[in-house]
Amino acid sequence: MKVYDWGNMTLEQMNPQIARQVIHAETMTVARIYLSKGGVVPEHSHFNEQISMLQQGKLRFTIAGEERVLTAGEVIQIPPNTPHRVDALEDSVAVDLFSPVREDWIRGDDAYLRK
Repeated sequence: MKVYDWGNMTLEQMNPQIARQVIHAETMTVARIYLSKGGVVPEHSHFNEQISMLQQGKLRFTIAGEERVLTAGEVIQIPPNTPHRVDALEDSVAVDLFSPVREDWIRGDDAYLRK
């Protein structure tokens, strides 16, 4: 068993408007994502299934061309290999679950987040 405390974890600044904290477990990755209003996660896709749980703020998800605005308390599922983008309409915090582990993040192959 391993216990994590978001309050004691490193905050990785990806770009001026996006930061994250990440836990890589055996079969999944959990990330707490901080997006400032106006922040954009550019369109991308990955073979991982993703669940995004919005804790605060408002985000516009565009998934396979379909738009959906999420508010705090809502959860969205993104199927594997599906193009998606996120626009922060307000300062927001989301917790993202990925299965399997985001090996690309471990390798540092996440340039789309660092722009």
